[in-house]
Amino acid sequence: MERFLEAVWDTSSVGGRLVTSVVLIVLAIVLAPLAGRLATLRVHDTTNRYYLRKAVHYLTVVALLFALALLWRPFAGRVGVVFGLLAAGLALAMQEVIGAFAGWVSILTGRQFRVGDRIQMCGVRGDVLDITPLRTRILESGSSSDPESWIRGRQYTGRVVSLSNRFVFSAPVYNSSTVLDHLWEELTLPVPYEADWHLAERILCEEAENVSSTVEARGAIEQMRHRYPVADAEVDPRVFIRATPNWVELSARFVVPVRAARQVKDKVTRRVLERFAENGIRVASVTQDITVHPPQSPATGAAPDGRR
Repeated sequence: MERFLEAVWDTSSVGGRLVTSVVLIVLAIVLAPLAGRLATLRVHDTTNRYYLRKAVHYLTVVALLFALALLWRPFAGRVGVVFGLLAAGLALAMQEVIGAFAGWVSILTGRQFRVGDRIQMCGVRGDVLDITPLRTRILESGSSSDPESWIRGRQYTGRVVSLSNRFVFSAPVYNSSTVLDHLWEELTLPVPYEADWHLAERILCEEAENVSSTVEARGAIEQMRHRYPVADAEVDPRVFIRATPNWVELSARFVVPVRAARQVKDKVTRRVLERFAENGIRVASVTQDITVHPPQSPATGAAPDGRR
């Protein structure tokens, strides 16, 4: 044990520095989780706890690198040459990594999204699970417009997708929850011209008002207007009418929470269809009904096959 301690404190030889370096690395691995737990004891918000633990881990790595640099300071005279060669090599061979790291800095400083936000980036939709210096992990959700998605709604598919952070510079990032946490949803139903489309419009409007999160969305918009110079947005439910060559198209527009959009649309669709059926309103379609009548017997009394 004494010889080990002597080796740890011996910084004059290469062997002693190696032993001390190993000890410092082991201490950093052991102390980083402990320091993260101690730093988050009085923090109750899950997101803040996550970021605080990340910050403690990164500070531990920086402190470890600084300690190793002091330990190996006799080689400081060659640091400039070494770093110059490394920088030239990294600039050519690690463009993707450097771009991903720059994207990570942009995400953190620009507040483009954070853990827990629902985003869409590079065709991937879902909730952000983790943001590392190189990659962003997303818990994927389905889409009704994407033919490759087997989940026909905004619900989890079960897959975790990892994207390079560099894409924040080259692709648009759609964030559905950072400001409003609400979406405008539409339910479109066609009805025949001979149907009572005024009654159908009233039914759609009433059911949209029952499920619309108008009050919550209006409060979120007011908070957003304190931060950004945007015009006031209409959040009251409305029904829009459009005449087509085949039918009258009714579109109900209402506001729903981001993570409950599919459930809310399912609920309002069921209620509207039930009330349409109760009032004898048929939903139009491009199908045709063909009725085939049996041939009539001749007036002379001949049978349909021509025999008397």
